[in-house]
Amino acid sequence: MENALPQRRREIGWSQQRLADELGVSRQTVISIEKGRYDPSLPLAFRFADVFHCRIEDLFTPEA
Repeated sequence: MENALPQRRREIGWSQQRLADELGVSRQTVISIEKGRYDPSLPLAFRFADVFHCRIEDLFTPEA
């Protein structure tokens, strides 16, 4: 799954650690999701969308 997390995170000026702290996950989890090595669970995807004030579809798209 492709994601727009690194761009969104940089737009608000947050580090990976800050985002991880807001989500209640490890920095390694954020890194893995940003790099596409790991897809978030649905509850975590909703938390990402809540943090960025957008829809899940704005952050995550299936690969072609």
